[in-house]
Amino acid sequence: MDVANKSISEFVLLGLFKSRELQLFFFMVFSLFYVATMVGNSLIVITVIADSHLHSPMYFLLTNLSIIDMSLASFATPKMITDYLTGHKTISFDGCITQIFFLHLFTGTEIILLMAMSLDRYIAICKPLRYASVINPWVCTALVVASWVVGVMHSMSQVIFALTLPFCGPNEVDSFFCDLPVVFQLACVDTYVLGLFMISTSGIIALSCFILLFNSYVMILVTIKHHSSKGSSKALSTCTAHFIVVFMFFGPCIFIYMWPLNSFLVDKILSVFYTIFTPILNPIIYTLRNQEVKTAMRKLKNRLLNPKKTTPLHYF
Repeated sequence: MDVANKSISEFVLLGLFKSRELQLFFFMVFSLFYVATMVGNSLIVITVIADSHLHSPMYFLLTNLSIIDMSLASFATPKMITDYLTGHKTISFDGCITQIFFLHLFTGTEIILLMAMSLDRYIAICKPLRYASVINPWVCTALVVASWVVGVMHSMSQVIFALTLPFCGPNEVDSFFCDLPVVFQLACVDTYVLGLFMISTSGIIALSCFILLFNSYVMILVTIKHHSSKGSSKALSTCTAHFIVVFMFFGPCIFIYMWPLNSFLVDKILSVFYTIFTPILNPIIYTLRNQEVKTAMRKLKNRLLNPKKTTPLHYF
């Protein structure tokens, strides 16, 4: 990417902590989290595809969420882990822009997908008689495609904005990956206007989507409150799990992008939540709390241990 006003060729990622001992400690912690994230989410994807009983809209959306979470965990975490081990913390200008692109691609896509999942639960619980006609494979596919389209459009706007910034001085990024709130503070222009851009394009959007999601779950909980049955208990458990994911994902994003001019340690810690901790929530919440998924995993294990009993599988 050749940009006329680019005068630096690389950035230095300062990471979370300067202490070598802490870096080695977090190298082990983040390595375990990353491996667990990839294995857990991959297991969800394989299980849903392999078990015909899970070929429903909710699990189709969950599978796509797991794919996005694996992508979100991979855009920066492997480099951070490697940097902690080698001590090499530089990233090229193009590499920095690439990280910004993929970060906003995956976060933007996940925001829309989480809204699609809340719509699925809202129709299933509040409008059960219309569920089959409203939520079908074609609608689910359209929602997933729309989430990726929105993610691409959002990430392109952020990248185009970053490429117009003039960088002529310091190149130390006070984080373990490149993102606009920390990168634009290195630009040789007034950061006040840039901060307003960040608030309008990311902060307000994240806050608005969270409010919509919060309202939908409130309506779901109100509906569940008027029913006292085993099915309602299961719906409450499912919606609670969904909202935990929503809160853990949106909370840090709203804080970071609504106040982009802050450069406190808390910003870096919050960024760990939606890039490292949140992607591992799916396998924890949806496997340990969901009896259907656990049953499907046991069936999958039995198929693998007894391949002669395996029957052809079809998805959807």
